[in-house]
Amino acid sequence: MRAISRAPIWALVAVLAACAPAPDATPRRDADTRISSAVLFDPARFAGRWRVAASHTPGCTGAVQDWAAVAGGGYALSGIDCTGPAPAALGGRAIVTGPGGRITPEAGFGRDPVWVLWVDEGYRIAALGTPSGTWAMILVREGAARADLIAAAREVLAFNGYDLAQLAP
Repeated sequence: MRAISRAPIWALVAVLAACAPAPDATPRRDADTRISSAVLFDPARFAGRWRVAASHTPGCTGAVQDWAAVAGGGYALSGIDCTGPAPAALGGRAIVTGPGGRITPEAGFGRDPVWVLWVDEGYRIAALGTPSGTWAMILVREGAARADLIAAAREVLAFNGYDLAQLAP
């Protein structure tokens, strides 16, 4: 029997992989700045529908994200994922894995840990990001986009080292 060379197959795989869009891994946060999450985070109050007020993904302003609470803790996610180079479908589950709003998605968000960096006392506005610094976003509840709270969320992102110039309103 003749041995079949696999070299052409691997060459084809390499060419196809080169054609795939690369994930956007541009650092948007100063890695030397320490990052912290919301200590008094309440997963039940965070659940529900949010709109994206600002993100690192162009074209995401106004996108909807649903964080539906599920039995046993965590969330069923749906809506628009605003963490990559372009808006994408958001789905799957996310589990609260640590204190202070530290959440691990099973899919979506580039599978990066999601940290709720800050949420106002009424759970109307939230600042989210990832320790890797590849993205951050500001979420608002319907009708709750108060300028003072948006400014506070931006201040929290800046305090955690995010480059606000890259955050599209």
